[in-house]
Amino acid sequence: MHVPDGFIDAPVSVTAGAIAAAGIAVSLRGARRELDDLTAPLAGLTAAFVFAAQMLNFPVAGGTSGHLLGGALAAVLVGPFTGILVVSVVLIAQALIFADGGLTALGVNITVMAIVTALVGYGVFKLLVKVLPRTRPSVTAAAFTAALVSVPASAMAFVAFYAVGGTTEVPLSTVIPAMLGVHVLIGVGEALITGLTVSSVLAVRPDLVYGARGLARPLRLTVEPQKTEEAAA
Repeated sequence: MHVPDGFIDAPVSVTAGAIAAAGIAVSLRGARRELDDLTAPLAGLTAAFVFAAQMLNFPVAGGTSGHLLGGALAAVLVGPFTGILVVSVVLIAQALIFADGGLTALGVNITVMAIVTALVGYGVFKLLVKVLPRTRPSVTAAAFTAALVSVPASAMAFVAFYAVGGTTEVPLSTVIPAMLGVHVLIGVGEALITGLTVSSVLAVRPDLVYGARGLARPLRLTVEPQKTEEAAA
Protein backbone atom coordinates (compact mmCIF):
# COMPACT_ATOMS: atom_id res chain seq x y z
CA MET A 1 0.00 0.00 0.00
CA HIS A 2 2.97 2.35 0.46
CA VAL A 3 2.92 4.64 -2.59
CA PRO A 4 6.41 5.36 -4.03
CA ASP A 5 7.69 8.63 -5.46
CA GLY A 6 6.50 9.45 -8.96
CA PHE A 7 3.49 7.13 -8.91
CA ILE A 8 1.09 10.07 -8.44
CA ASP A 9 1.69 13.36 -10.26
CA ALA A 10 2.79 16.53 -8.50
CA PRO A 11 -0.53 18.45 -8.37
CA VAL A 12 -2.39 15.53 -6.81
CA SER A 13 0.51 14.81 -4.45
CA VAL A 14 0.47 18.43 -3.26
CA THR A 15 -3.30 18.26 -2.77
CA ALA A 16 -2.95 15.04 -0.80
CA GLY A 17 -0.23 16.67 1.27
CA ALA A 18 -2.58 19.52 2.13
CA ILE A 19 -5.30 17.04 3.12
CA ALA A 20 -2.84 15.14 5.28
CA ALA A 21 -1.56 18.32 6.95
CA ALA A 22 -5.11 19.46 7.69
CA GLY A 23 -6.00 16.02 9.05
CA ILE A 24 -2.98 16.00 11.35
CA ALA A 25 -3.74 19.54 12.56
CA VAL A 26 -7.34 18.63 13.41
CA SER A 27 -6.18 15.39 15.04
CA LEU A 28 -3.71 17.24 17.26
CA ARG A 29 -6.60 19.23 18.70
CA GLY A 30 -8.91 16.23 18.95
CA ALA A 31 -6.30 14.05 20.63
CA ARG A 32 -6.33 16.37 23.65
CA ARG A 33 -9.85 15.18 24.42
CA GLU A 34 -8.99 11.51 23.94
CA LEU A 35 -5.80 11.14 25.93
CA ASP A 36 -5.27 11.24 29.66
CA ASP A 37 -2.59 10.04 32.05
CA LEU A 38 -3.73 6.43 31.70
CA THR A 39 -4.24 6.20 27.94
CA ALA A 40 -1.27 8.30 26.76
CA PRO A 41 1.23 5.46 27.34
CA LEU A 42 -1.06 3.14 25.36
CA ALA A 43 -0.75 5.48 22.37
CA GLY A 44 3.02 5.02 22.44
CA LEU A 45 2.68 1.26 22.71
CA THR A 46 0.16 1.25 19.84
CA ALA A 47 2.56 3.23 17.64
CA ALA A 48 5.37 0.80 18.41
CA PHE A 49 3.12 -2.18 17.68
CA VAL A 50 1.86 -0.75 14.37
CA PHE A 51 5.41 0.16 13.35
CA ALA A 52 6.66 -3.36 14.03
CA ALA A 53 3.62 -5.03 12.46
CA GLN A 54 3.92 -2.99 9.26
CA MET A 55 7.46 -4.28 8.82
CA LEU A 56 6.15 -7.86 8.70
CA ASN A 57 4.45 -9.00 5.50
CA PHE A 58 2.15 -11.99 5.19
CA PRO A 59 1.38 -13.80 1.89
CA VAL A 60 -1.97 -13.01 0.27
CA ALA A 61 -2.48 -14.43 -3.22
CA GLY A 62 -0.70 -14.68 -6.55
CA GLY A 63 2.71 -13.94 -5.05
CA THR A 64 1.55 -10.72 -3.40
CA SER A 65 1.88 -9.88 0.28
CA GLY A 66 0.25 -7.54 2.73
CA HIS A 67 0.86 -5.98 6.10
CA LEU A 68 -1.11 -4.38 8.89
CA LEU A 69 -2.30 -0.83 8.21
CA GLY A 70 -3.33 -0.27 11.82
CA GLY A 71 -5.72 2.66 11.45
CA ALA A 72 -8.81 0.87 12.74
CA LEU A 73 -6.86 -0.81 15.53
CA ALA A 74 -5.34 2.48 16.71
CA ALA A 75 -8.70 4.27 16.53
CA VAL A 76 -10.41 1.64 18.69
CA LEU A 77 -7.60 1.53 21.24
CA VAL A 78 -6.77 5.23 21.64
CA GLY A 79 -9.45 7.15 19.71
CA PRO A 80 -9.84 8.22 16.05
CA PHE A 81 -7.86 11.47 16.30
CA THR A 82 -5.01 9.90 18.24
CA GLY A 83 -5.19 6.91 15.90
CA ILE A 84 -4.57 9.17 12.91
CA LEU A 85 -1.55 10.67 14.66
CA VAL A 86 -0.20 7.24 15.62
CA VAL A 87 -0.28 5.87 12.07
CA SER A 88 0.97 9.15 10.61
CA VAL A 89 4.03 9.09 12.87
CA VAL A 90 4.69 5.49 11.82
CA LEU A 91 4.44 6.37 8.12
CA ILE A 92 6.71 9.41 8.49
CA ALA A 93 9.33 7.34 10.33
CA GLN A 94 9.18 4.60 7.71
CA ALA A 95 9.58 7.08 4.86
CA LEU A 96 12.51 8.91 6.48
CA ILE A 97 14.39 5.96 7.97
CA PHE A 98 13.59 2.99 5.74
CA ALA A 99 12.52 4.76 2.50
CA ASP A 100 9.28 2.76 2.72
CA GLY A 101 7.00 5.02 0.67
CA GLY A 102 8.21 8.12 -1.13
CA LEU A 103 8.62 11.53 0.49
CA THR A 104 6.68 13.24 -2.29
CA ALA A 105 3.94 10.63 -1.80
CA LEU A 106 3.87 11.01 1.98
CA GLY A 107 0.67 13.05 1.82
CA VAL A 108 -1.02 10.32 -0.23
CA ASN A 109 0.16 7.60 2.15
CA ILE A 110 -0.97 9.47 5.27
CA THR A 111 -4.35 10.27 3.74
CA VAL A 112 -4.94 6.73 2.49
CA MET A 113 -3.38 4.66 5.27
CA ALA A 114 -3.93 6.84 8.34
CA ILE A 115 -6.88 9.20 7.85
CA VAL A 116 -9.14 6.95 5.79
CA THR A 117 -8.52 3.77 7.79
CA ALA A 118 -8.97 5.47 11.17
CA LEU A 119 -12.10 7.42 10.25
CA VAL A 120 -13.81 4.65 8.29
CA GLY A 121 -12.78 2.00 10.78
CA TYR A 122 -13.93 3.96 13.81
CA GLY A 123 -17.17 4.95 12.09
CA VAL A 124 -18.02 1.31 11.42
CA PHE A 125 -16.95 0.38 14.95
CA LYS A 126 -19.17 3.00 16.60
CA LEU A 127 -22.14 2.03 14.43
CA LEU A 128 -21.84 -1.62 15.42
CA VAL A 129 -21.24 -0.86 19.11
CA LYS A 130 -24.51 1.10 19.19
CA VAL A 131 -26.59 -1.80 17.87
CA LEU A 132 -24.78 -4.70 19.54
CA PRO A 133 -24.96 -5.60 23.24
CA ARG A 134 -22.42 -3.79 25.39
CA THR A 135 -20.23 -6.81 26.01
CA ARG A 136 -16.57 -7.57 25.43
CA PRO A 137 -17.25 -10.08 22.63
CA SER A 138 -19.41 -7.47 20.88
CA VAL A 139 -16.64 -4.86 21.09
CA THR A 140 -14.16 -7.39 19.70
CA ALA A 141 -16.53 -8.29 16.85
CA ALA A 142 -17.06 -4.61 16.08
CA ALA A 143 -13.29 -4.02 15.98
CA PHE A 144 -12.85 -7.05 13.72
CA THR A 145 -15.48 -5.76 11.27
CA ALA A 146 -14.13 -2.21 11.39
CA ALA A 147 -10.66 -3.39 10.39
CA LEU A 148 -12.10 -5.64 7.69
CA VAL A 149 -13.90 -2.69 6.08
CA SER A 150 -11.15 -0.12 6.57
CA VAL A 151 -8.59 -1.84 4.33
CA PRO A 152 -10.69 -1.98 1.12
CA ALA A 153 -11.79 1.59 1.87
CA SER A 154 -8.14 2.60 1.98
CA ALA A 155 -7.51 0.80 -1.31
CA MET A 156 -10.39 2.63 -2.99
CA ALA A 157 -9.09 5.96 -1.67
CA PHE A 158 -5.79 5.20 -3.39
CA VAL A 159 -7.69 4.32 -6.57
CA ALA A 160 -9.34 7.75 -6.42
CA PHE A 161 -5.94 9.45 -6.26
CA TYR A 162 -4.65 7.24 -9.05
CA ALA A 163 -7.68 8.00 -11.23
CA VAL A 164 -6.94 11.73 -11.01
CA GLY A 165 -3.15 11.77 -10.96
CA GLY A 166 -1.74 8.35 -11.80
CA THR A 167 1.44 8.48 -13.87
CA THR A 168 1.62 4.88 -15.10
CA GLU A 169 -0.02 3.43 -18.18
CA VAL A 170 -1.95 0.78 -16.26
CA PRO A 171 -5.66 1.39 -17.00
CA LEU A 172 -8.08 2.11 -14.18
CA SER A 173 -10.14 -0.92 -15.21
CA THR A 174 -7.16 -3.07 -14.21
CA VAL A 175 -6.17 -1.15 -11.09
CA ILE A 176 -9.60 -1.26 -9.42
CA PRO A 177 -10.15 -5.05 -9.34
CA ALA A 178 -6.49 -5.71 -8.57
CA MET A 179 -6.40 -3.31 -5.61
CA LEU A 180 -9.82 -4.24 -4.28
CA GLY A 181 -9.34 -7.99 -4.65
CA VAL A 182 -5.96 -8.11 -2.93
CA HIS A 183 -6.93 -5.71 -0.16
CA VAL A 184 -10.09 -7.58 0.70
CA LEU A 185 -7.81 -10.52 1.53
CA ILE A 186 -5.40 -8.23 3.38
CA GLY A 187 -8.42 -6.92 5.28
CA VAL A 188 -9.08 -10.41 6.61
CA GLY A 189 -5.58 -10.58 8.07
CA GLU A 190 -5.94 -7.05 9.44
CA ALA A 191 -9.27 -7.96 11.02
CA LEU A 192 -7.80 -11.04 12.73
CA ILE A 193 -4.87 -9.08 14.16
CA THR A 194 -7.14 -6.24 15.28
CA GLY A 195 -9.70 -8.56 16.87
CA LEU A 196 -7.05 -10.53 18.76
CA THR A 197 -5.28 -7.39 19.97
CA VAL A 198 -8.43 -5.63 21.14
CA SER A 199 -9.67 -8.81 22.81
CA SER A 200 -6.37 -9.21 24.65
CA VAL A 201 -6.37 -5.65 25.96
CA LEU A 202 -10.03 -5.93 26.97
CA ALA A 203 -9.26 -9.06 28.96
CA VAL A 204 -6.57 -7.29 30.97
CA ARG A 205 -7.45 -3.57 31.08
CA PRO A 206 -10.80 -2.77 29.45
CA ASP A 207 -10.64 0.71 30.97
CA LEU A 208 -7.72 1.57 28.67
CA VAL A 209 -9.60 0.83 25.42
CA TYR A 210 -11.06 4.09 24.12
CA GLY A 211 -13.78 2.35 22.14
CA ALA A 212 -14.88 0.35 25.19
CA ARG A 213 -15.20 3.24 27.61
CA GLY A 214 -18.35 2.76 29.63
CA LEU A 215 -18.24 -0.99 29.07
CA ALA A 216 -16.53 -1.84 32.33
CA ARG A 217 -18.27 -0.85 35.52
CA PRO A 218 -16.23 1.57 37.60
CA LEU A 219 -14.72 0.17 40.75
CA ARG A 220 -16.52 1.13 43.91
CA LEU A 221 -14.95 1.10 47.30
CA THR A 222 -17.24 -0.01 50.06
CA VAL A 223 -16.50 0.25 53.73
CA GLU A 224 -18.05 -2.32 55.96
CA PRO A 225 -19.26 -1.03 59.29
CA GLN A 226 -17.01 -2.10 62.09
CA LYS A 227 -18.44 -4.64 64.40
CA THR A 228 -18.21 -3.72 67.98
CA GLU A 229 -18.00 -6.40 70.57
CA GLU A 230 -20.55 -6.16 73.24
CA ALA A 231 -19.10 -5.64 76.61
CA ALA A 232 -19.38 -8.65 78.85
CA ALA A 233 -22.02 -8.21 81.39
